[in-house]
Amino acid sequence: MSRKRESKRPPPPPPKNYLPLVIIGVVFVAALAAGAWLWRGARTPHTAGAIAKGSPGAQPPRASGPENAPATLEEFGDYQCPPCGSFYPEVERLRTDYGDRLRLVFRHYPLTQAHKFALVAAHAAEAAALQGKFWEMHDRIYRNQREWSDAADARAIFETYARALGLDVARFTRDMASADVDARIVADHERGQSLGVHSTPTFFLNGRELPADKLRTPADLRAALDAALAGKSF
Repeated sequence: MSRKRESKRPPPPPPKNYLPLVIIGVVFVAALAAGAWLWRGARTPHTAGAIAKGSPGAQPPRASGPENAPATLEEFGDYQCPPCGSFYPEVERLRTDYGDRLRLVFRHYPLTQAHKFALVAAHAAEAAALQGKFWEMHDRIYRNQREWSDAADARAIFETYARALGLDVARFTRDMASADVDARIVADHERGQSLGVHSTPTFFLNGRELPADKLRTPADLRAALDAALAGKSF
C-alpha cells in the first residue's frame, strides 16, 4: 500500500513589532519641530518692544512714542558728552521718521568726573519736565551743547532756556535743586549700572545693547532700527 507523502507547512511568521519604527518616527518629528523653533529664534533675535532687564530706573521714564511700538530704543545719555551731541540729531530724525513704530526712552547717565555741567544739565531737563517741557528742554540743551559747556555758569544759561520755553523760572530754579529731581537721575544711573553701562551714549534696542563698535556713525543707528523692524540681526 502506497503511503501518502507528508507535506509540512512552515509555521506562520511571528507578528511584526512596529514599536521601534513608531519611536523613530516620533523622534524624527520632534527633531524637525525643534529645528524649526531654533531657526525661527535665529531669524528673530529681538523681542519687539522689549525693555532690557535690570533696575527699573526713574518711573515713569522720559519716553516718546507708544508703549506698544514694535521697536523701543532706550538711550543712556550725558548732555555734555560730545558723542551724545553728535548722535542727537539722528535720534530726533528717527523719532520723526518712524512715528508710532518707535518708542524712545531717554535715561540720564551723567559722567560727572569728565563733564562738570552734565549733572546740572540733567537737573535742568527734569525740572522742565515738572512743567511739561522735558523734550523741549532736552532738545535745547543738546542743540546748544557748545554754548553752555564752555560757559562759566551753565545754570544761568539753563534759566534763560526755561524763560524762552515759557516756564515759571522761579519754580524751575527750585525744582532743579529738589530731591525728587535728584532721585530720578539717581534711579536712571542705577539702571545703567545694573545693565553694565560704562560710557555714553549707550543704546538698547528691543532689550539688547547695541555694540559700540557697530555704531561708528549716527547713521548706523538707523540701520540697526531697520534691521530690528525687519526681524533681522544687526
